[in-house]
Amino acid sequence: MQIYKVIGLMSGTSLDGLDLAYCHIWKKLDRWEFKILESKSISYDKETFNKLKKSIYLPADELLIFHNTYGTWLGEQAKKFIEEHHLEVDFISSHGHTTHHQPAKGLTFQIGSGQHLANASGHKVICDFRTNDVALGGQGAPLVPIGDRLLFSEYDFCLNLGGISNISFEQNGKRLAYDIGLANMILNHITQKVGLAYDKDGQLARKGTLNKVLLQQLNALEFYSLSFPKSIGFEWFVEKVVPIVDDTKDSMENQLHTAIHHICEQVAIQVKQQVLKTENTLLVTGGGALNSFLIETLQEKLGSTIKVETPSKTLIEYKEALVFAFMGVLRLEQKINCLSSVTGAKRNSSSGVVFLAN
Repeated sequence: MQIYKVIGLMSGTSLDGLDLAYCHIWKKLDRWEFKILESKSISYDKETFNKLKKSIYLPADELLIFHNTYGTWLGEQAKKFIEEHHLEVDFISSHGHTTHHQPAKGLTFQIGSGQHLANASGHKVICDFRTNDVALGGQGAPLVPIGDRLLFSEYDFCLNLGGISNISFEQNGKRLAYDIGLANMILNHITQKVGLAYDKDGQLARKGTLNKVLLQQLNALEFYSLSFPKSIGFEWFVEKVVPIVDDTKDSMENQLHTAIHHICEQVAIQVKQQVLKTENTLLVTGGGALNSFLIETLQEKLGSTIKVETPSKTLIEYKEALVFAFMGVLRLEQKINCLSSVTGAKRNSSSGVVFLAN
């Protein structure tokens, strides 16, 4: 039985930082299994945070330079992580950081050059998991559902609450998944205006009251009425959501409270549409799963037939890094890791580009 020893790297739209997960992944009979043995999250310093946030506005040459320097930085962080824990590593599997996501124009771009990452870390790297799917006419997102299907099949629904909320579930033998809409991106935008990185445990949101006008404006966003497959990126947030929030004259607590009700209402609408049984389980991971007020509000809106389950803190924080490690394993085995039923591509594919260290 071969055990793959992989480091998964993930940087999400919420800009919380870089997640590193050292995973052992193996197949026992017909089922894939895993262990996260070591993990680490590295917060971005102010300069890197701002550069990543504003990278969508960089001229092409500056973006490509940043693509290379960020790749080197990723490699350096991976190398330190390996040395700190004396890890035996087969390869590194990196998502990179999405700067541009416009699949309707055939465009998705994750910075973090694979070659620079490989050279700086001294290890083989698999990255760029989204481009091939977009080239096949797909959304290039979400990609985590392959992990939901093969690693977390005991749950009826898998919900990720990162910068964006997305959901994954089985229907008639097919895995379906799509971006629901907002999650931590709007919450962090509200707190960052007063210099707070985030609202820990939703403590500030809990103190607020509902702003019905803001809730109505958010619920009326066109994206929610689109059929799936569908996905969004930071561009959509800046264009469609930021003006609504910035034009709202209300306390931070009330805005946070309203945003959480909005997030949970939209999730509940999507989940309830798919429920076929009297008892269902919903696995929640991503930073939003650590927001106790959000989780309580979500359970309240879903009702008693759908049980919200949050796993260990390690899995909450590192599930995406784990799944990208797993996608790298599937790529090496030339097995499907991008599902056309999820992305809308012409066909399933085994995506990811391999870079060797020099």
